[in-house]
Amino acid sequence: MQITLESGLTGLKSLELEITGKCQLACTHCLTTSSPQATHGAMTREDWRSVIKEAAALGIPHVQLIGGEPTAHPCWAEFVDLALSLGLKVEIFSNLYKVLPSWWETFERDGVTLATSYYSNDPDEHDTVTGKPGSYVRTRSNIREAVRRGITLRAGIVDVLDGQHVNEARDELRSMGVTQILIDRVRAVGRAALPGQTPTVDALCGRCARGRAAVLPNGDVAGCVLSRFMPGGNVLSRSLGDILKSAEWAATVDQLPSRAAANPCDPDCNPAKDGGDCSPAEQEACDPAY
Repeated sequence: MQITLESGLTGLKSLELEITGKCQLACTHCLTTSSPQATHGAMTREDWRSVIKEAAALGIPHVQLIGGEPTAHPCWAEFVDLALSLGLKVEIFSNLYKVLPSWWETFERDGVTLATSYYSNDPDEHDTVTGKPGSYVRTRSNIREAVRRGITLRAGIVDVLDGQHVNEARDELRSMGVTQILIDRVRAVGRAALPGQTPTVDALCGRCARGRAAVLPNGDVAGCVLSRFMPGGNVLSRSLGDILKSAEWAATVDQLPSRAAANPCDPDCNPAKDGGDCSPAEQEACDPAY
């Protein structure tokens, strides 16, 4: 993999690094098909290190480690170390189902934040969504520990089941001290798509490739992890910088829906009803005036 060093080329604020498809859970709405049986993909340790180095060289200030479950990758902590050493901020998007004692030291480092998913204040309902008995208890416990340690943590709630206790889940998170809580609907990508259904841009929030991009486990570069079905290049054959300034990437971005300036919030986001909560895929999506 070749690296092109061109600082400030992209205008991207964040790069999502989907470092693995492996996950302890098998959530029914997953934007991938992650599971305990999934693999880490075609990207090697050195491939990911090269992408992180190039992100820093391109002036991208923030990377997110996501999966699957990113901590299932044997090199996830090494990737955090590398990113921090290059001056990048890092978010680790973990299901917080399993946290080894030694991991808390990494989570507590300056420049590192956590994100997680939460589904219900009802243990059975939460576990139904994740497909893993006991996931509610373990994730809840680790959320409490993260808050106790003063780690910056945001949580996303996806409304998956009919009658799901979404508002109650938000209230429970707030009672545990979580202040950044975002609510989203299911988007028909990955396992959430119906059998035989081809994902379309209608599933997207309107912010793909606007200030962000994603690198997937097979090396594909997309506007975000949700727009994975519309790659604009692959870092196993071209450098990230070359992809982001290519005609192929520009054509891909042109096909992605863009949020109209007069309506910055997703129609499914109701700040008045939800207390300001919007999609976890839409950080900075809503204008403060709304």
